[in-house]
Amino acid sequence: MAGRRRASRAGLSLVLLLAVLVGCGGRAPSDTTSAAVQRVLDRRAVAVLDRDEPAYRATDQSAAGTAEFANLGAVPLTAWSYHLTALHRSGDRATADAELRYRIKGYDTAPVTAARTLSLTRTDGSWRVASDEPAKKSGEQLWEQGAVTVVRGAHSLVLGVGQTGERLRAYADLADHAVPAVSQAWGTDWSRHVVVLVPKSLEGMAGLLGAPASGYRGIAAVTTGEAGGSAKAPADRIIVNPDAYGNLGGFGKQVVLTHETTHVATRAHTTAATPLWLSEGYADWVGYRGSGRTAMQVAPELERAVREGRVPAALPVDKDFGFSGDAAKLAQAYEGGWMACRLIADHWGEVRLNDFYRAVGDHGKRAGAVEGALRDVLHTTPEKFTEQWRAYLRAQLG
Repeated sequence: MAGRRRASRAGLSLVLLLAVLVGCGGRAPSDTTSAAVQRVLDRRAVAVLDRDEPAYRATDQSAAGTAEFANLGAVPLTAWSYHLTALHRSGDRATADAELRYRIKGYDTAPVTAARTLSLTRTDGSWRVASDEPAKKSGEQLWEQGAVTVVRGAHSLVLGVGQTGERLRAYADLADHAVPAVSQAWGTDWSRHVVVLVPKSLEGMAGLLGAPASGYRGIAAVTTGEAGGSAKAPADRIIVNPDAYGNLGGFGKQVVLTHETTHVATRAHTTAATPLWLSEGYADWVGYRGSGRTAMQVAPELERAVREGRVPAALPVDKDFGFSGDAAKLAQAYEGGWMACRLIADHWGEVRLNDFYRAVGDHGKRAGAVEGALRDVLHTTPEKFTEQWRAYLRAQLG
């Protein structure tokens, strides 16, 4: 009886699905149609990898697609494929949802994935791509913004659009300095290389992130990637905002690249359990490590608050790191996290700081993660640590 009930429900679900598809003005695509479209996408992928423009054109009928094929020319790809996830057909037109998977040679140990929406048309019995765009709420790929220039460093690969080779070489030099600096602080259990994307403008950065430009106007760079991924997870991407980054001095540029590289290195141990005061504070701690900069030089907003008698009552919470437009509040959050990590390194030592970071992230869930790591690694309590942090702020910034 149980088996028959399951079969009956499955049949009903299929009927409802077909009714919805027909009601939307289309018809359910046959397995034959899906297979035909997948074959087109497979040929398209092979053409990209083989740099075979005639073969690519045979799958594409759009000027934009031809331009993007050319824009990809310098990118060192080792894998490129499409996985069809949904297909909606109406006569000789179809819309496909697909997952693009690609790897950059020497940098991605597993595919980077991107959700795509493709429009296709059928002519003389053959399907061809009319458009290939980011799925809703997904980011663009760099080559959709223009021809990609590639610069290789000793520990980095820099991909840019609308940038000179000389400018991209400067990014590579900074990244090449950041990678060993991060390894010296964190250890070598990470890929020890980074991919840096440099779009033409803030708007280009926002396009890569699939987000409004207003949210990143004052942000020099961000790192994207899968938090808590295994060692086989794909390399993260450091995405630069050339408008904000260009306003920094040489020291500031290095700190930013080292900060973002730290996020790449710590990704496997940064999970939902890791509060932002720890992940951002640690990245800043590595960024400023060995620079000789004092607490007052690095944390001016927090210094002002302490001198005015407004010592924070608690460590910053995640929402304090939101890009709300309150620059002083955001700065204090980052500075507070940095001071907490600096306190741990000063009082317990750098090894304990690394152990604490890993212990928090490896807990997996937010509840109890910090409390457990404070107990097991630093042998203290949240209440005692907070008071010690507040006293440290007064001593260093008062």
